[in-house]
Amino acid sequence: MKYPKSYIDNLSVLNTDSFDKRRFKEVFEMSLGLQKIRAEGELPMFEPLLADIWAALYKMKPEITERDVDTILMVNKSLMGRIMKDTYFLEYRNFTRLDDLSSAIATVKFGDKVNQWLDNQKKQDINFQKQIQELHTFKRKSQMQVREVKTENRILESEKIFKEAMDKFNEKLQWMLQNNSDSFSELLTHAMEETEQVKDSLKSLLGGYSAGTADAELKKIPLRDQISLAEKIAANKKMKEIADWAGRLKQIAGKKQKRMKSDSIERSGVALGNDVERLLPIELSLYTNQITKNDFLRRLVEGQTMQYEQKGRKILGKGPIILCLDQSGSMQILETQSKGFSLALMSIARKQGRDFCLILFSSSTQVLTFEKGKIKSSDIIHLAQTFLGGGTNFSLPLEGAVNVISESRFKQADIVFVTDGEDRLSGLFLEGFNRKKKEKSFKVLSLVIGGNSIDAVEQFADKVISIKDFDDEGSFTAFEI
Repeated sequence: MKYPKSYIDNLSVLNTDSFDKRRFKEVFEMSLGLQKIRAEGELPMFEPLLADIWAALYKMKPEITERDVDTILMVNKSLMGRIMKDTYFLEYRNFTRLDDLSSAIATVKFGDKVNQWLDNQKKQDINFQKQIQELHTFKRKSQMQVREVKTENRILESEKIFKEAMDKFNEKLQWMLQNNSDSFSELLTHAMEETEQVKDSLKSLLGGYSAGTADAELKKIPLRDQISLAEKIAANKKMKEIADWAGRLKQIAGKKQKRMKSDSIERSGVALGNDVERLLPIELSLYTNQITKNDFLRRLVEGQTMQYEQKGRKILGKGPIILCLDQSGSMQILETQSKGFSLALMSIARKQGRDFCLILFSSSTQVLTFEKGKIKSSDIIHLAQTFLGGGTNFSLPLEGAVNVISESRFKQADIVFVTDGEDRLSGLFLEGFNRKKKEKSFKVLSLVIGGNSIDAVEQFADKVISIKDFDDEGSFTAFEI
């Protein structure tokens, strides 16, 4: 089938420009999710529909074009008209416009829900199903005709038959959109909610423990990696659970660190500066007085306001952190908690510029090192998918920790040793390990889960805390390291 130039030049039913089309093409190439939805599309022109959904989410002022569109895009225009009139969609655009990541995630979700709605209609109406199959047949024939020499009469006849089929299908679709409006809106609402959940989970995984750091951390990561990780979260329940635990435990870690910082500071006099939190009460009173307010603001900008002088009583962020995390078979029930805990501890290292080493152990070990606590999206995916299983061997991770500490970068590291099991260590091993501990000046904090005996870990740990799980108050002691 020979398509007119308008079809070739413009496959959009919105006021999209060359930038919009180029940007969507880039996002589409980054997103396996979009590619999968396109392949599963219920309609012949599903990729242009996805492009228009993306543009409607991303553009500042998307509008349905008033001009007549090519026959093959009539259905897309009907669907986009319905989507863009939805009240929840209009509200949701405040969340997605000019946001590459949110628009990409939402397009996958919206495309999936449109497919789901169309599939539901097919199951309820056999004629509707036959019409969709007919359209796909026409599309395949048109692709074949491009490669074959056809007479003008045969081409015109094919186009006429196709146009009639599309007109009938579009009439049927508009009727269904009107009579099944609630079900369509409900699916769109679910798409919006799921997008927000994925974005929040992504922030929980990649953000620090301080409020407002998640968006800043996300901007440091290439969009391709953001989309890849977001799609993993959307498709993997375990990833979302890890993100939920990471977000919760990072908040707790932030509070612990803030309290430690506060406790480590004492007031020692008065100095000049512009730290609002340390301003003297008299300066705050000057701010509330209309006569002296402008003078106060000028001095604040110039750093000439009076504030409490503070000095630290102890140093925070002493050195690198090594987490030895038990991944024996019995720990699988706490797998998502433990990985959220690891990411929370890693966020402390990243915030304080401390190197971080994660030693996963059972009857074998896996050592993962992160410079200054920085973790890539591919590392998060790897961590989420890794669980060693097997028995429990304490000597392997402890030997691994000593080897890591022998590296100059991990000098004076702190070790957090987490286990729910027991093991027997030889006197010779313990003598050697404790000697190394003195030589290298490192400490060991051990968290023992589930009420098991602490006798074994007491032989090499400086402090041992028994906990029920990672949501136990005792486990938060690790965030003070």
